[in-house]
Amino acid sequence: MADLYVLVESARATVYQAIHDLTPEGATVARIKASEALSAVSGDSIQLHGGIAITWEHDAHLYFKRAHGSALLLGTPRQLLPNLETAAGL
Repeated sequence: MADLYVLVESARATVYQAIHDLTPEGATVARIKASEALSAVSGDSIQLHGGIAITWEHDAHLYFKRAHGSALLLGTPRQLLPNLETAAGL
């Protein structure tokens, strides 16, 4: 669980930095980091809670569905990375 906490806090710090910088590159980095954290944490949350996590009695499945829905709607980190590479001149 400590590694999940580190993922969330590093994503939060990246988002705060992007808000401070107000650059398109910073926003893309924040989206990538937050998307990776959401996918990892929601997936591991299902594993940590066991069978109850995928039932209607627990909200963990909602975060898992949101993570995958957001990836389909907004793009996965793999899809966003070429935009960042282009902006960096790579």
